[in-house]
Amino acid sequence: MSQQGYVAAPPYSQAQPGIGGCSAGFGPPNSSLHYGHYGDPNSSYSAPQPGVSKSTVPFGSSAPVGPPPPGTHQFSQTNFQNGPSTPGQQPHRFQGPPPPSNTGSSYPPYSHQSQPAYPNTASTSSATQLANQLNSMQINSYGPGTAPSPRMSSGHPASLQGPQLMPPTQQQMSLPPGSQVPPPANTVNGLCAQPSLPPMARQDGIPGPVPPNPNLQQLPGQPPGPGYHPQQANYGTQMAGSQLSYPGAFPGGPAQLPGPQQKKLDPDSIPSPIQVIENDKASRGGQIYATNTRGQVPPLVTTDCIIQDQGHASPRYIRCTTYCFPSSSDMAKQARIPLAAVIQPFAIVPPNETPLYVVNHGETGPIRCNRCKAYMCPFMQFIEGGRRYQCGFCSCVNDVPPFFFQHLDHIGRRVDHYERPELSLGSYEYVATLDYCRNNKPPKPPAYIFMIDVSYRNINSGLVKLICDELKTLLDKLPREEQEESSAIRVGFVTYNKVLHFFNVKSSLAQPQMMVVSDVGEVFVPLLDGFLVNFQESRSVVINLLDQIPEMFADTNESETIFAPVIQAGMEALKAAECAGKLFIFHSSLPTAEAPGKLRNRDDKKLLNTDKEKTLFQPQVNSYEALARDCVANGCCVNLFLFPNQYVDVASVGLVTMYTGGTLYKYNNFQVSLSDSNFLSDLRKDIEKTTGFDAIMRVRTSTGFRATDFFGAIYMNNTTDVEMAAVDCDKAVTVEFKHDDKLNEDSGALIQCAVLYTSISGQRRLRIHNIGLNCSSQLADVYKTCETDALINFFAKSAFKAILSQPLKIVREILVNQTAHMLACYRKNCASPSAVSQLILPDAMKVLPVYMNCLLKSCVLVARPEIPTDERAYQRQLVTSMGVADTQLFFYPQLLPLHSLDLKSDSVPAAVRCSEERLSEGGAFLLADGLRVFLWLGVSAPPELIQGLFNVPSFAHISTEATSLPDLDNPFSKKLKSILEHIQSQKPYTMKLIIVKQREQSEMLFRQFLVEDKSIYGGASYVDFLCCVHKEICQLLS
Repeated sequence: MSQQGYVAAPPYSQAQPGIGGCSAGFGPPNSSLHYGHYGDPNSSYSAPQPGVSKSTVPFGSSAPVGPPPPGTHQFSQTNFQNGPSTPGQQPHRFQGPPPPSNTGSSYPPYSHQSQPAYPNTASTSSATQLANQLNSMQINSYGPGTAPSPRMSSGHPASLQGPQLMPPTQQQMSLPPGSQVPPPANTVNGLCAQPSLPPMARQDGIPGPVPPNPNLQQLPGQPPGPGYHPQQANYGTQMAGSQLSYPGAFPGGPAQLPGPQQKKLDPDSIPSPIQVIENDKASRGGQIYATNTRGQVPPLVTTDCIIQDQGHASPRYIRCTTYCFPSSSDMAKQARIPLAAVIQPFAIVPPNETPLYVVNHGETGPIRCNRCKAYMCPFMQFIEGGRRYQCGFCSCVNDVPPFFFQHLDHIGRRVDHYERPELSLGSYEYVATLDYCRNNKPPKPPAYIFMIDVSYRNINSGLVKLICDELKTLLDKLPREEQEESSAIRVGFVTYNKVLHFFNVKSSLAQPQMMVVSDVGEVFVPLLDGFLVNFQESRSVVINLLDQIPEMFADTNESETIFAPVIQAGMEALKAAECAGKLFIFHSSLPTAEAPGKLRNRDDKKLLNTDKEKTLFQPQVNSYEALARDCVANGCCVNLFLFPNQYVDVASVGLVTMYTGGTLYKYNNFQVSLSDSNFLSDLRKDIEKTTGFDAIMRVRTSTGFRATDFFGAIYMNNTTDVEMAAVDCDKAVTVEFKHDDKLNEDSGALIQCAVLYTSISGQRRLRIHNIGLNCSSQLADVYKTCETDALINFFAKSAFKAILSQPLKIVREILVNQTAHMLACYRKNCASPSAVSQLILPDAMKVLPVYMNCLLKSCVLVARPEIPTDERAYQRQLVTSMGVADTQLFFYPQLLPLHSLDLKSDSVPAAVRCSEERLSEGGAFLLADGLRVFLWLGVSAPPELIQGLFNVPSFAHISTEATSLPDLDNPFSKKLKSILEHIQSQKPYTMKLIIVKQREQSEMLFRQFLVEDKSIYGGASYVDFLCCVHKEICQLLS
């Protein structure tokens, strides 16, 4: 079986009860094993089943008091156990170092529930013994066919195989002689923490005898190394010593233990996301990628190339978790690779690629299969001389309408094949007929309603004036069809505090008129004529109004606001005008005024790490869900711009935005002079976005499988129709598929996504995207065509949905479990035989562990009192509608060295791995994750760079308060500006610039984004997580 693999040999191969919860055997799969499914009652995660090993201590629970339960200390796979052999305990099989006598001491006293504690799964002194053994060990290289010597037997905890030649089809990751990954000592967040080691400098969570970077000295507030007591820093968060941030280790750590220091594992020897990205750019960047083959794997999202549609949808529109589906559901359950597609139906196509063709069949409308209603596409097979066609989805034979008839050529293809987009392209549009319109009436062009919170704080801060001034210029940039001179979109204006103010801006008026609605319990629209207007026609009245609003409310003392009635009013206005549209709501505080949707402050840190934590992500009153449903039914999309100074309950106020396909923007502690550029840029981008209104999406599949689950900024009234009041170019819907029969390897797995929507000019259209995937009865084919970036998008969205109904620790457990299961299945079924101690990763999934660890460390899945609940709810909502490129950058940020800029070339410097090890005192680095962009400056950064970027003479003169860089006329400044513009141009949110100076307070925030390192909030480093996953895999395979 030809399959590229990736092999590592960490030294902790012994099976230990870990994050288990999945069946250890890979024989006939248990029929109730569902993959990627959280809330499923039959799910194998919900309760231990016969034959399912469950970890002794679940994540997040407190460590047990007293001695460890039998079987926990399974670090030595020998018959040598803790005490006499216990019945029921698995016999340990391989020779290993005996455990130390002080096993009990590695269990801390019972610690308080609010801080999750974990038992030590491997004793630290055994690590020291391991190091002793390693140093005395010969590490041999074996040629092909040579068996390892007995002392390197497969189960030996120290079995670090040297560079061993694998069979030609499998690539092996060999570790340098004598190096070792420390055995995981204590688990955190369902991850493995670094074991406490003899005191030495530590970077990247990997122990090393010398500081890996001599330039980087310890920060105040950061412990010099494991085994020291944490020092309270002079700012915010306490950075605990390693044994304290993971309450599983014993106080004092093994600093007292004798023994040699361990050799450090070279992080360069484990799979690097940067290397994978750069390799793909080198092999596929700048080339033409033609979509003419079923099941081919596209270039990575990080690779720039030109996509040519030749029969399958561009990967800009659809990416899949694997491009070859397993042919049976048994195979799918065995591998547990989620079968999913991430669909971004309105994705932006660069100018050098062809825009979508629009097909118009006049009154007859689109041609569809009589049985399954699939639309005419390249998967339809014409027969009987072209008079009939067989549907590729359901095999039904249909008559070809007379107007559509065309003869076939010598290979059975229609003569006009290349002249018709619907026969030769993967993506195209149809003009829809009246049958596809509401009430069989042609739709009107959409409308935008601007709704401004004019309470005391917003007026006082200058925010209202800022919004009104910006709208004067923005309204000239409303989106329009390319062939039209002006936009067809109408606009309306509402202001509110405890009551609503509607404005009549009819073009015939000399002055705008205000109408007040004070009955917010039963909102009605006080005027129809003159509320929604064409901006060009009513320009002078609208400009007049925008000038007056800040003055009109200048003396207000009203600090309380309403919120739900504002949405209700906007929706009623669109409903009365019989059109779809968007509400742009500018809001800043918790809606506490007496009205429907009134909220209270329920931000309770005591709920963290309890079963009730999930309520913090759910809306606190039901009225918001009902309101969202009404908005979707009326094609009313809600865009929300939040300016909070304190808790505003994002989980409640953001709900309507999420269900209606809107976008949520949040600007904490907004100050007009400092933060306005980000907000204004977001507002401009949003108003100009390509958008489909009043949309319904349906995903059809060929026989044998079907779409079962949908994740995104969507509303589902039934199991098949994905409803979106609006869908813009940045929104993606992730769709999961399940088998309902066997798939045919010859015909493959076909997917058609159809989106019915109203265009900005008011035309009803259908946008069709088709993609064909392969099917195989060989698991290796499924693994070979996986796409890690799409897998992480799926896992993030399904986990973020699951936290509404399940405790965080269970969700994290499932993610680790799933990672191990997918990799163990590959190891068992596809990899060449090798020692159990080797970690073997499929080539297409070799960076899955690092990305999965980043997901597990995201603030949504980590409950810490320092992280505001609103921030977690906000990020959860953003990720839910992200496409693959956005989740890729969000979970693994881009870190660019600026000190090595080539000022003469246009190229962006190559990124480096997200780890503190890569920083240097004499450098400057840019780190971007799609929401923020940090500019980190080392204490010895070159003066000419500092002068060039900030126009100040030295490091000490740089102000970290600035939120933008000065416009300077020099090569450094211009180059950095162009890099920032390049990164920004591909992202939906305007990234907030944060300047960070080495060894200053702001560095704490910056460090959280160095995702390969251990997190101050308790997440494991990449190396430790890899150990943890490997331990899980070994347990599954044993």
